[in-house]
Amino acid sequence: MAEIVHRCLREVNSRDYPAEVIDRMCEHFTARRFVELSADRHIFVAEDEGVVGTVSRDGHKVFSMFVDPDSAGRGIGRLLMDHIEALAAAEGHAHMEAGSSITAHRFYLRRGYADVRESDSGFGLTYLVRKPLRPSAG
Repeated sequence: MAEIVHRCLREVNSRDYPAEVIDRMCEHFTARRFVELSADRHIFVAEDEGVVGTVSRDGHKVFSMFVDPDSAGRGIGRLLMDHIEALAAAEGHAHMEAGSSITAHRFYLRRGYADVRESDSGFGLTYLVRKPLRPSAG
C-alpha cells in the first residue's frame, strides 16, 4: 500500500503540491505507518492482480484514499468509496467526512461531498468535505 501511495503522491499529487510537501507525505505514509493505523481504522484495498487502491475509515471519517496511477479512471476509487459509505450508513452515521487534497477535491465533489472549510496543514492545503448518507435499507 505504501508503494501505491508514494507513486500516487509523486506522479499525481505533485502537480498540485510542492516537492517538500510531497516528500513529507511520503515520509508519513510508510508501511509501518499503515500497520500502526490499522489498530485504529478499518483499511480496505482493491485488488486486480495486486493491490490497486486503498482507503481507510474510522466511523464516518475517510482517510488515505489512493488509487494506483496505472489504474486511475477505472472506477476503483468509486468502488472503494461506495463500500465505506455503505458501511457507515449501515452503522447509522448521517454523513461522511474527508480531508481532501487539492488533487482529490473534484473527485469528492462529483460524489456529492460539499466543502465545509479549507485548512493548511503540514501537508499543504486541504479541504474538509462532507456528504450526507442515506440510511441503510437493512
